[in-house]
Amino acid sequence: MQEQHILFTYTFGMQETLAIAVVLLLLGRLVKRYISVLRRFYIPAPVIGGIIFSCLTLVGHNLQLFEFSFDQSLKNLLMLAFFTTIGFAASFKMLIRGGISVSIFLLCAIILICIQNCVGVGMSLLFDLNPLMGLAAGSIALTGGHGTAAAFGPELVKSGLEGGLTVSVAAATYGLVAGCMIGGPVGKRLLNHYKLVSKDKSVENQDIVEGKLTPEQKNIDELLLFKAVTYIIICMGIGHFIILGISSLGIVLPAYLGPMMVAAAVRNFMDLSKKPLPLHSINVVGNISLQLFLAIALMTLNLWELAALAVPLVTILLVQTLVMALFAYYVTFNMMGRDYDAAVIATGHCGFGMGATPNAMANMETFTGANGDSPKAFFVVPIVGALFIDFVNATILTIFIGVLG
Repeated sequence: MQEQHILFTYTFGMQETLAIAVVLLLLGRLVKRYISVLRRFYIPAPVIGGIIFSCLTLVGHNLQLFEFSFDQSLKNLLMLAFFTTIGFAASFKMLIRGGISVSIFLLCAIILICIQNCVGVGMSLLFDLNPLMGLAAGSIALTGGHGTAAAFGPELVKSGLEGGLTVSVAAATYGLVAGCMIGGPVGKRLLNHYKLVSKDKSVENQDIVEGKLTPEQKNIDELLLFKAVTYIIICMGIGHFIILGISSLGIVLPAYLGPMMVAAAVRNFMDLSKKPLPLHSINVVGNISLQLFLAIALMTLNLWELAALAVPLVTILLVQTLVMALFAYYVTFNMMGRDYDAAVIATGHCGFGMGATPNAMANMETFTGANGDSPKAFFVVPIVGALFIDFVNATILTIFIGVLG
């Protein structure tokens, strides 16, 4: 194959990379403001801006005009910070407080994660591809969404999957759209088939259902942010030494796993000792880290790596969409009680299992707006989606990558 000669190449340093990421984040928000379909499917702003830049670099690469490379050190730091904040969300106290419904739905989500990965790996083997491709088009992108896709993509590359990041992000983008498209039809079929009606019952923990703000959320300040950053950095440091210690035994684990586990231990210790954590401030730091991390991850995508994988990737994702619809209809609905609330949760699971928690909320809001309220669904789904699923998914994926890598 003839070697390509790029007319202009440039390597961006850390400061330049961060500056471009911020500009693309703002660009994504601007584009999202004026294009309603992007808002309807809850496409994240950094994904929009990052993909626009990646498309620009794709044109430059194909025309052999220009090519860019970027300093990746800040991206890795932001990823570690984000996963550390995920660990702080893993509260067993909240799991118990949510009752049996939260536990059952979490079990549903865990089963789906395993099925998505098994289906993805199986389909990859049918196409004679690296089985890690199945994880990229499995729970990494679907249950995980763009954040998990951007975080695990480099891990897949390290384990031998060329273009792992690009495939994961492309699959996550598809999942956001597909999850919104199948949720309504699944819910409507359940409603008609089982003649379900809304009971519109009140539930406990109404503050959570209604989304009332805590004092910390109303009065976030420099001290709270400093405490949050301190907790995050300490957990990252301790977690790093834990990973180094384990690696000295010949066991290789992802860098994010140590900080995430330490943060989870700190959260549950603080819960048991009834000492407060600046959780909202921690979430703010985590969300900012995720936004910048996504922007950097997506603007550095090599989209030309997708060309050879287009047909198998699309096929795998179509099968995953069918699996999600069938799982929500036959498994989620039955496990959650076979009533109207269960139908709403199944509708939400389509958005949640293929995209992200906001997609689940959008599915349920649309469905209940036409058929009646379901406070139980709006309590159960966000708790699992916001507090537990990223932690569980990351743990399961680490096991899968360890076996397949």
